[in-house]
Amino acid sequence: MNSFLKNLVLKLIIRDESIDRSKISDYIFAKAYKKFRITVKHNIKDVFLILLGILSASFGFKAFLLTNHFIDGGATGISLLVASLTNIPLYVLIICVNLPFVFLGYNVIGKQFAFKTAFAIGGLSLALATLTFPNITDDNLLVAVFGGFFLGAGIGFAIRGGAVIDGTEVLAIYLSRKFGTTIGDVIIIINILIFGTAAYFLGIEVALYSMITYLAASKTLDFIVEGIEEYIGVTIVSSHNEEIREMIINTMGRGVTVYSGKKGYGKRGETKETDIVYTVITRLELNKLMTELDKISPSAFVVMNSVKDTRGGMIKKRPLKH
Repeated sequence: MNSFLKNLVLKLIIRDESIDRSKISDYIFAKAYKKFRITVKHNIKDVFLILLGILSASFGFKAFLLTNHFIDGGATGISLLVASLTNIPLYVLIICVNLPFVFLGYNVIGKQFAFKTAFAIGGLSLALATLTFPNITDDNLLVAVFGGFFLGAGIGFAIRGGAVIDGTEVLAIYLSRKFGTTIGDVIIIINILIFGTAAYFLGIEVALYSMITYLAASKTLDFIVEGIEEYIGVTIVSSHNEEIREMIINTMGRGVTVYSGKKGYGKRGETKETDIVYTVITRLELNKLMTELDKISPSAFVVMNSVKDTRGGMIKKRPLKH
């Protein structure tokens, strides 16, 4: 490795100025270089996802929503609404409306998030100002559905890249922490105000189609962020825990975690040592797991909960077995 790259790695990863970088061992440097490669790899992936999000959202705006004056929810909806009522270009409004949320995101979430969000919003504004897309259709329903689809996909890809191109969720996080409300409640209130204003200025019909746009965008966003498969975390308490563990590994082909715990029962609250089995499967595998579990321990206590996403392990490495 040349000296320039080596010094760059040491400067970016090993930031303690009290350390003499000329005396760093090969082992410490190898660890630093590994971190450097991972950081670069993730940053490249994030930039690609953000650019993909910018392109998708731009297409949704210019090929569907703008020509038909439909709006979305959140900061994007505010920008579209103001653009419909004034002569201010959308690419200017996208920056002006979202800029406060960038500063808020810096304080609420962090510097890296704010930088990526500023890049995403600036990129979207530039794309809206320079790119040209044909008007795909004038059918109101198709405009609402597919405009929302491409806009939601754009927002979803940006979130996957660690940024947002709609700052409403940043505001929702801030208000939920300040007033103790849920993020969902804040977003609903904001959108009620936006669509109510749209109904007053643009008409009831446009507002109703805009709600379809918002629903299409929301569902697409969930699909992009959470993935096509819904994961289920399954906790199993049974006296046949070893057989269940082997079944999950050998029959289901999935990884398993075993906790040491206690179970209580009876009026006196008697407790007994037991192993607790935990695994994560897809919803499509749930029926098979329950069938195999009934063969081993029909009376097993089972708790299932939704898992947004997974990383590592065996969950994505092996196909479904039938």
